[in-house]
Amino acid sequence: MRMEMLYSKIHRATVTDANLNYVGSITIDRELMDAAKMRVGQKVEILNINNGERFSTYVIEGERGKRDMCLNGAAARKVHVGDKIIVVAYASFDEEELKNYAPTIVIVDDKNDIAQIGSGL
Repeated sequence: MRMEMLYSKIHRATVTDANLNYVGSITIDRELMDAAKMRVGQKVEILNINNGERFSTYVIEGERGKRDMCLNGAAARKVHVGDKIIVVAYASFDEEELKNYAPTIVIVDDKNDIAQIGSGL
């Protein structure tokens, strides 16, 4: 049996831009992607803490060090610059993999600088 589990998340990131005229996705700073073990094109769920919106999109690589957290295309309508979001990635694990399972949690500050990286729930 395989189970869909939390793989990683970037917690309480600040939206830096919302670009309605781009072809969909979320642009994430490469350093944050690496810390959260997220990949270009990976499906993620966005949880908007400010308004309760939950929606799915995919990751686009942003420039390392710019701290981008930009929602693009239709997703841009679901956020405002300055909103706090959680970016969640899930993965499918089998029973054997779950024996050593621990998700990666990246907590960021108001400027999207990494404050803490941990594992577990």
